[in-house]
Amino acid sequence: MNATQRRTLQQIFERPTRADVRWSRIEGLLRALGGEVTEGRGSRVRFRLGDRVATFHGPHPKRVTGKATLEDVRRFLENAGVQP
Repeated sequence: MNATQRRTLQQIFERPTRADVRWSRIEGLLRALGGEVTEGRGSRVRFRLGDRVATFHGPHPKRVTGKATLEDVRRFLENAGVQP
């Protein structure tokens, strides 16, 4: 994991939840952790990390992730055993 990915992981786990994390950085982090990112229909994006799978709606037209989605990503990472 590079410095940007470590910073993104820290931002995901910050409290209060941030509203300025770029979606592309979250996808990059998942890939760096050995996960898989696949595009679905519309704005759906499927993350697979180990035996955990989750589907999220990627932000559009903005490029930053909303607080509710970021909290869902945090929960997904926690369930997959990822900690900052």
